[in-house]
Amino acid sequence: MDQENTKNATGGSLKYVIVIVLIAAIGGSLFGYDQGVVSGALSFFSVHFKMSQAEVGFVSGVLALGAMVGCLIAGWMSDHVGRKPVMITAGALFTLSSLLLAFSPTVKFLIAGRILSGIAIGMASTIVPLYISEVAPAKIRGTLVSANQLAFAIGMTAVYIVNACIANLNASSWNISYGWRFMFGSGVVPAIIFFVLTPFIPESPRFLFRRNKADKAVGILQRLNGVEVARKEAVAISQEMAHENKGLLKELFKPGVRFALMIALLAAAFQQLTGTIAVGYYAPVIFQKTGVGTNASLIETIGIGIVKIIFVAIFMVYIDKLGRKKLLTWGAFAMAVALFALGIFFSVGKFDMLINILIMIGVFAHTAFYELSWGGGAWVIMSEVFPTSIRGRAQSLSSLTMFLASYFVSQGFPIMLDDLGATWTFTIFAVFCLVMMWFASKVLPETNGKTLEQIQADFTKNHGKEGLRHEDSKIKN
Repeated sequence: MDQENTKNATGGSLKYVIVIVLIAAIGGSLFGYDQGVVSGALSFFSVHFKMSQAEVGFVSGVLALGAMVGCLIAGWMSDHVGRKPVMITAGALFTLSSLLLAFSPTVKFLIAGRILSGIAIGMASTIVPLYISEVAPAKIRGTLVSANQLAFAIGMTAVYIVNACIANLNASSWNISYGWRFMFGSGVVPAIIFFVLTPFIPESPRFLFRRNKADKAVGILQRLNGVEVARKEAVAISQEMAHENKGLLKELFKPGVRFALMIALLAAAFQQLTGTIAVGYYAPVIFQKTGVGTNASLIETIGIGIVKIIFVAIFMVYIDKLGRKKLLTWGAFAMAVALFALGIFFSVGKFDMLINILIMIGVFAHTAFYELSWGGGAWVIMSEVFPTSIRGRAQSLSSLTMFLASYFVSQGFPIMLDDLGATWTFTIFAVFCLVMMWFASKVLPETNGKTLEQIQADFTKNHGKEGLRHEDSKIKN
């Protein structure tokens, strides 16, 4: 019985795979932890440093700018020195940024800490789903890559609870002087765990093949997938490497790969156009209108965090059973319905108890459907569509696109809210969700159950013909 539990369907060690994924996914929890910690600390350190609104806005927004830099660093490092060194570096930066933020003597140090934290987030968000996709057996790759999104939700919920405990167990004056420092400093614990454990996981076998370490790579593949599947994957990886071009740009515009690039960049941008930032931004006001009073923020943050964890877990169960297309198509449709409903509820103007309850249901429904589809689904798609030779750098472009879209949506949403009102703002995001439904249904290819090399072969076969015909026509002319 124990042997059955530790062997996956292909003969590899499922226990070994799960341990590797759990360690790598700690990077995702750090992403959520560092992104969520500022929500509790902001109201205290802004008073401590007597910050202007411009300074507060910059400290909040500079994280995304640092993350974009981190994406580019991770892409270059992962393709040149390996996937593991990127995760180890990210763990070190998470640790250093938490300490720098906790002991910041001035606003400048606080900004430096946020930039460092952003770089770590960009590196982790780029490399963790990529690494998991390269070590996961094909039949459960979607589930395992989604573990990163689950870890993100757990990390964010955990820091919400830590923030709430620190804020509510101490006097306001103490929180202004020291409480926010403990909020930031608490991130050191998971960061050190990630930094210490990551060296014990194996390097990506696909990267090892590119570094002419085939024997070591095959050994890892055998332990992950079993001898027979490892042999087939080794042949497929070698064949893909034999046809790769030199240079990122040449490879990106190779027939079939440019279609993969379009898919990944659109998936990245669409994830931020789901309205998740808009709903999250307005949630505190929404919950205050329901009459929960001073505990509104606590209930909102922890409540939404719990919803995220539950529905990411459900997503993990079904992503490899129902496939990517079906979940992303119907998830986009369900989010559109929830956003249209929120727009209608806000158009009423008078917030009685019934409307407040309906708005709360709309907020939780949108969050649930986001986590059931595009929340983790976009990361799964981005991690599996690129060739091994450029996967790190191409993934970094996708992650950068996601953070760039997040930055513009977060900056533009308050303007939309003031100029257009809540009804039209939610309606616009609902229309985006309908566009995403069409994209998932008609454009997105199904990658469920295929190896990364099979996905590349399908892209070249189905979407490289046009490019090959174009080359033939040039030769004839």
